[in-house]
Amino acid sequence: MDLIQSYGLILVALAAVVGFIMAWGIGANDVANAMGTSVGAKAITLKQAIIIAMVFEFAGAYLAGGEVTATIRKGIIDADYFTDIPELLVLGMISSLFAAGLWLIIASYKGWPVSTTHSIVGAIVGFTAVGVSAEAVAWGKILGIVGSWIVTPALAGIIAVAIFLSAKKLILDRKHPLLAAVKYIPYYMGLAGFIMSLITIQKGLKHVGLGLPFMEGLVLAAAIGILVAIVGMVLVRRLSRKMLHSKEAELIISAEEQNISVERVFAVLMVLTACCMAFAHGSNDVANAIGPLAAVVSVVSNNGDIAGKADLAWWVLPLGGFGIVMGLALFGHRVMKTIGQGITHLTPSRGFAAELSAATTVLIASGTGLPISTTQTLVGAVLGVGLAQGISALNAKTVKSIVTSWVITLPAGAAFSIMFFYFLRLIFGV
Repeated sequence: MDLIQSYGLILVALAAVVGFIMAWGIGANDVANAMGTSVGAKAITLKQAIIIAMVFEFAGAYLAGGEVTATIRKGIIDADYFTDIPELLVLGMISSLFAAGLWLIIASYKGWPVSTTHSIVGAIVGFTAVGVSAEAVAWGKILGIVGSWIVTPALAGIIAVAIFLSAKKLILDRKHPLLAAVKYIPYYMGLAGFIMSLITIQKGLKHVGLGLPFMEGLVLAAAIGILVAIVGMVLVRRLSRKMLHSKEAELIISAEEQNISVERVFAVLMVLTACCMAFAHGSNDVANAIGPLAAVVSVVSNNGDIAGKADLAWWVLPLGGFGIVMGLALFGHRVMKTIGQGITHLTPSRGFAAELSAATTVLIASGTGLPISTTQTLVGAVLGVGLAQGISALNAKTVKSIVTSWVITLPAGAAFSIMFFYFLRLIFGV
């Protein structure tokens, strides 16, 4: 308690610095979830991806200001254990942010797509179990997270295979792909519009006070999906008429040229889904950085009293949003390259299948309470698309390094956190 009264301002400043580092790591690593496939499929350039992601990630992160953030991330530790020792909670959260941020920077430099949620969870569990009490950790939730390493990538992979093979059979492998596209692509556009609208409503707009009850959100998303399908039908028909009935010659273009045109349509869809995913990601995962930071600010401002919820200080969200943008701009290209090019060769139709699959899995997980990593979900979807083309289409070396990095993430976050926790205790004499 004396520590908080004597060094409160210093502790908040230190938490702000390491919170920025954590947000920087989120930008460098997790943003590739939204944009890596679009870049890999050459739907957009790397520069365009960074600019688009900057806008939508920052908007999602900053507009999350209407949300009241839980001070203890996802309830993985019991706050009651810290009632008489709030200074250890403060030092622990600072250590966790620094530990998770450092691991994310290392992983991003290596080009490893890892889970930012698992990084911060591992860090918080580490300092709590070793520095306070193993009984303070909700081990059941940790087992759920470990289980998600298998469940969510597998689910995303299965959905991705189904979407890609259906598009291949219904459109890409037909004798006249463009004619088939006129018939079937509006359905894919409608499905994408529905899923991305529902994700934006449920995981993005709720943070700004515009969220709707589930059924109302479902109806609105369905209406948007139908509207997108109708607009898509008109646009694709115009494209087909323009290509199949050229004014210069009444020649039917080759199936290969038609496929190129169809892929362009999927490329546009990829960009739209990526923008929605970036907004939802920014509004949701920024909590990995600002949750522990909010805990520190709350405990310090309340002179050691640990509240269940904490209203965010005005400067916390801009700090998190700016950190995400900086990390994305400086290191984001490394993980984007792994996601978009390192696992398997992506075309716009394959990339669209992966993105829509990841979005669907995120929606299912959020609706069922399944612990999820957006990173692992998208990687699983890309793996699924690769497997649909045969095992030889996958880069085994890249896949092995990715899986290894997933396994290391929790213990790495925990180890760094324990080390920083005891170092801070030594510095402050606690």
